[in-house]
Amino acid sequence: MTGEGDVMADFEERLKRAIDRGEQSRAADGASEQEEVVSLEEAKAIHAQLRNELIEHIEKCVKKLCDHFPGFEYSTVLNEKGWGSRITRDDVNLSAGVNKNEYSRLEIVIPPFSEMRIVEVATKGTIRNRETLNRTNYRFLNDAPLETLQQMVDSIVIEFAEQFSANGS
Repeated sequence: MTGEGDVMADFEERLKRAIDRGEQSRAADGASEQEEVVSLEEAKAIHAQLRNELIEHIEKCVKKLCDHFPGFEYSTVLNEKGWGSRITRDDVNLSAGVNKNEYSRLEIVIPPFSEMRIVEVATKGTIRNRETLNRTNYRFLNDAPLETLQQMVDSIVIEFAEQFSANGS
């Protein structure tokens, strides 16, 4: 049978270990705050690199779309909302003697870095005066492989092409 002294000694030992773990945790938290400051700068650099590579991919995809649908005009987007590409097209519909202008566009933009540490792909699409795409896809920077983001852009462009061709190009 263990005596009260043994129980208190065991308690004392567990108490000391808990205090040591707490002090180690506090020291690790201080170190992680310093790492977080560095990580913020690293996150900005990662975002900038992904953004630049994505912008090139967006440009290639959107220009290919222009090749398949003549009449679209390509332009680069560079404003406070982000960087990317836009294509626009104005058509005149003369059916039933009515003169109607129809506007179509696709815009894919990568917004600036935010402290949320995400990379966003913002999309707006209009086909024949009807908004067909208005979404923002994102990935956290620590889980944002370039290939995945490029596939996201590919699927957006393909979806727009399918919708545009279904509505009579």
